[in-house]
Amino acid sequence: MADKRESNRQKDANQRKVLDEAARKRRIMKQLEALEADNYHDDPHANLVMHKNAPKFEETLEHKKRKKLKTEPFKQRFRKNFTALLEEEEQYFTKDKINYITAKVPPSKYPPRHFCAVCGFSSNYTCVQCGTRYCCIKCLQVHRDTRCLKWTV
Repeated sequence: MADKRESNRQKDANQRKVLDEAARKRRIMKQLEALEADNYHDDPHANLVMHKNAPKFEETLEHKKRKKLKTEPFKQRFRKNFTALLEEEEQYFTKDKINYITAKVPPSKYPPRHFCAVCGFSSNYTCVQCGTRYCCIKCLQVHRDTRCLKWTV
């Protein structure tokens, strides 16, 4: 007697971890914080030395003037991330002036648009596990292979 073959798909479905709405929001906030921290680093290619035989292009007058400004190194040393800029804006908050904090737009009368997390096209489907949007089976496979629950929850 031959044993019945069991489907691997059912086993995988039972082992899947499905996130609730609060966990999904926490996960998105962690992703955003990681991106914010990642964007704040210096350029790793800034100190590359060009080969002596590499072509040298003429600099424009604007570029020469920009090099002479003494504020450039100061700006590089004391860069601020978005949260620091918001805190500074709150410090100088006045009710008369329109700024980032006081500017408001009424809610949209149209429903929100949803885009695929892989390719950026319009999406109609969501991942069962993490709730990320995708548009087709190819994008779902890429999402599962590279993105789905790969970030720490």
